[in-house]
Amino acid sequence: MRSERIYAILLQELFITRRSLEVIVDLFFMSLMTVIVFGFVSRFLVGALNANTGLYLLLGMVLWEIVRVNQYSLSVGSLWNIWSRNLSNMFIAPLSVTEYVAAHMLSGLIKTVFTFGMICAIAAYGFHFNILRLGLLNLVLFFANLTVFAWAVGLVLLGVIFLAGTRIQALAWGLIFLFQPLTAAFFPVSVLPPALRQIAYALPPTFVFEAARQALSRAAVNWPYAAAASAENVAYFGAAVVAFNLMFARSRKTGQFARNEG
Repeated sequence: MRSERIYAILLQELFITRRSLEVIVDLFFMSLMTVIVFGFVSRFLVGALNANTGLYLLLGMVLWEIVRVNQYSLSVGSLWNIWSRNLSNMFIAPLSVTEYVAAHMLSGLIKTVFTFGMICAIAAYGFHFNILRLGLLNLVLFFANLTVFAWAVGLVLLGVIFLAGTRIQALAWGLIFLFQPLTAAFFPVSVLPPALRQIAYALPPTFVFEAARQALSRAAVNWPYAAAASAENVAYFGAAVVAFNLMFARSRKTGQFARNEG
């Protein structure tokens, strides 16, 4: 991979983000409004229930944005090139698909760090919730595991978009929310029916959200959960890379990749 090619894609992402009201609303404004709404709801629940139960919603929302923003940036980033009929032109240049995908992953990570910092600051100063109470090592592990999971989902969706075209483009920003209840983002896994608990523990974010709720009371690292999330992420990300490569190759072979701009 060549760093200057990745930098070029990042520069394009910067220009798109700065000039696109849709991206600004979808990423930053939605995150801002969500933390405010969840903050007030959590404040109400803290007064009505015990403190930690009330904070589950705000904690889950803050961590969920790591998944949403990373996945959105990876999947929707390519749609801008399709909508502007520029996707094929990207690969006329000496740009490999690995460099292209890596640049979008890095772009998503940068946007996520910025957005996460913004909403954590609002949660701290507006609703007296300091994310650092989870512990710095915990926070690093949570962020890394949620990011890798988001990349895996985003990579599969990107392959589906290349293969099927823009008729399924709504999946790029909508499908990720299917995982929100299944990963018990806002409530303990014990709330789910027994059958869904098995599905929940097959998803890496579940271990993150469960460990994060535990860390509200005691900021110790739950190493078994961290290991389980990491192991599942390795498997999912590896499978996502294989699936993406197969779908990308198929889209090139059938000509769908070129027709995406038609």
